[in-house]
Amino acid sequence: MAAKMLRAFLLSVRQLGDPAIFRVLAGSIGLTLLIFLALGLGLWFGVRVLAEPLGAAGSGLAALAALLGTIGAIWLLFRAVAIAVIGIFADAVVQAVEARHYPKALTQARNVPFGRSVAMGLGSAGRAILVNLAMSPVYLALLLTGVGTAIAFFVVNGWLLGRDLGDMVAARHMSPSAIRDWRAATRWRRLLLGLAGTGLLVVPFVNLIAPVLGAAMATHMFHGKTMA
Repeated sequence: MAAKMLRAFLLSVRQLGDPAIFRVLAGSIGLTLLIFLALGLGLWFGVRVLAEPLGAAGSGLAALAALLGTIGAIWLLFRAVAIAVIGIFADAVVQAVEARHYPKALTQARNVPFGRSVAMGLGSAGRAILVNLAMSPVYLALLLTGVGTAIAFFVVNGWLLGRDLGDMVAARHMSPSAIRDWRAATRWRRLLLGLAGTGLLVVPFVNLIAPVLGAAMATHMFHGKTMA
């Protein structure tokens, strides 16, 4: 299965130059960066108002707080924001992969309404935030083991990401009830997909294209030619 995952990854990388996928890549990166820029500006404005009585020193404090707060937000929330954003654009990625590799499946697919794409993306982000917050005590306790926190983080987020990426493809081909059955039948494949995607998301700069790669890899997984 690892060899098939590698093949899915290589096929996805080769298709990054596809105009349809490149447009999604540019749009998703731009929107993700815009969200964090807006967050940084909001932090700067909020701290500046609170520190206004300090005068010039307050302006410097606001800038420093906004910088540190934005860096912290990127570290903690990047995965959730990136997956929420790609959830909005995923249908275009899946359609491009199907057009090149699975034309028969493309003729049987249905486009996912924009509203449902947004709801799926926000749901993915919400699950990532809530589950990781709930797991925070476990992560902290496992710090004593040296590697336990990293293993737990990867397993938890791999499970979440595998579900999210798989659903982005399945929504084009299955009813909600059929998707639930499909999840149960493909849990290990989706976990492997999610672990690969989580690994890509923690690599600087690579994490900017990781959501698009993940959506493309999920398409190959769903159609089975590289993940069966």
